[in-house]
Amino acid sequence: MKNIFDQNDTSHFIKRINALTEDSFPKWGVMSVDKMLAHCNVTYELIYEQEKHKKPNRLTKWILKQFVKPKVVNEVPYKHNSPTSAMFVITDNKIFEEERKRIIGFIQKTQQLGAEAFDGKESFNFGKLTATEWNNMMAKHLDHHLTQFGV
Repeated sequence: MKNIFDQNDTSHFIKRINALTEDSFPKWGVMSVDKMLAHCNVTYELIYEQEKHKKPNRLTKWILKQFVKPKVVNEVPYKHNSPTSAMFVITDNKIFEEERKRIIGFIQKTQQLGAEAFDGKESFNFGKLTATEWNNMMAKHLDHHLTQFGV
């Protein structure tokens, strides 16, 4: 698994993102490339722009921690066409270049802050996570969708 806090691995992700074009087509799934980038940006919005999203209530957060978190923070790759949480579903068209710039900025900011800033950091949905869990969640998600689009 790539390390989202490592500059070389971050550069690897950015090169893959820069290989996308507005005409990139998925190998599976129904998202367009602009929606996929916006979808990936939600992970970072939940860290850096939380006000954009409604916080889960206590019951929902408990369910997420018990049943979703273990699948999200481990190193097992996501299966194709896995179900998507409602907050990650992007229905409106987005501007490809804006979404690409946003995701690259979020990736760079995360790498620059480093693992130390994330170790024990509270997750929007899952409670406190280790730096390794944060890494697995972010790197696995990016890799899944970049592979989906063949880069």
